[in-house]
Amino acid sequence: MRILQINTEGGWRGGERQTLLTALGLRSLGHHVELLVRADGALAKRAQAQGLVVREVGSSLALGRWLARQGGAYDVLHAQTAKAVTWVVLTKWLHRRPIVFSRRTSFPIGSGAGLTRWKWARVDKLVAISESSAQAPRDMGLPVVVIRSAVPPVVANPQRVREFVASQGLQGRRLVGTAAALTTEKDPVTLIRAAAAVCARFEDVVFVHWGAPGEASALAQQALDAAGLGDRYRVLGFEAAVEQLYPALAVFVMASRFEALGSSVLDAMSQRVPVVATEAGGLKETLADGRGLLGPVGDASAMAANISLLLNDPARAAHMADQAMAYLQAEHDVADMVKRYLAIYAQVAGDRHPAACP
Repeated sequence: MRILQINTEGGWRGGERQTLLTALGLRSLGHHVELLVRADGALAKRAQAQGLVVREVGSSLALGRWLARQGGAYDVLHAQTAKAVTWVVLTKWLHRRPIVFSRRTSFPIGSGAGLTRWKWARVDKLVAISESSAQAPRDMGLPVVVIRSAVPPVVANPQRVREFVASQGLQGRRLVGTAAALTTEKDPVTLIRAAAAVCARFEDVVFVHWGAPGEASALAQQALDAAGLGDRYRVLGFEAAVEQLYPALAVFVMASRFEALGSSVLDAMSQRVPVVATEAGGLKETLADGRGLLGPVGDASAMAANISLLLNDPARAAHMADQAMAYLQAEHDVADMVKRYLAIYAQVAGDRHPAACP
């Protein structure tokens, strides 16, 4: 089959990683896969480094024009972002190809529900990455299938972990960490308030926060100033392949207000790091049945209590981490995710003859 993966994001987050994993998996099974992505974005560069065929566009309008002219050359168009599915649907009368859309958020739809439903109803197969992400289309009466994001094995790098600990002067400290952009949806303020309570209780604990700046950066700094944590809460910025550093952590924490799934949480689970998180969206599914400790969104006291519980009980933390690993192996396998998408492509494409090369 000829499959086009479409992703409009310029950065590198969970959705971009899943797009690349899907493309690589399809190629390994002998299918012709290309990516239509934002010019000079992180996904474009990583896909090119893997030898994939990458088509780059510089704007939304250019994306629409490209799809109108070239989209008909593929058997299936797979939109991996909301902006991508908008343009794939708007140009469908020209490219006339089946559309698959992966919904990767769990945000409330709000005032645009009518337009969103119109768009989703014109997709040939709607996929959600969690039950939480699937709820909005189901509420609209639309059929949706859940395919959870895959978790690739993390290449261990003990030397990098040792260098990180040494460079930060963290020898002999217990680390609680997160990897989340400083955005409103990730709620860094609640995490900082929880950190203040934990640090007041444990003299050897330091919080480390990896993530790019965002619209909540100023509020986060105000919360840090008010908490007086000093170097016991370290905002370290974006870190490539940050998941390699997770073995340095005693606890991983996620304070999100909205989270369709939580790729960083899955990465922590894959390395047997116990997780504390809010009940936001897909986190409640991911960490159910003893795979993590959950608390209400925005509740710093509950978050601090859960972190403290794991710091006080290493045996419980280790058992929880083992349960999480077993779940990942059963539900988030890369090869299984790719095969499920391939079955959907075959279903929507039917018996149509392969399209010509672009």
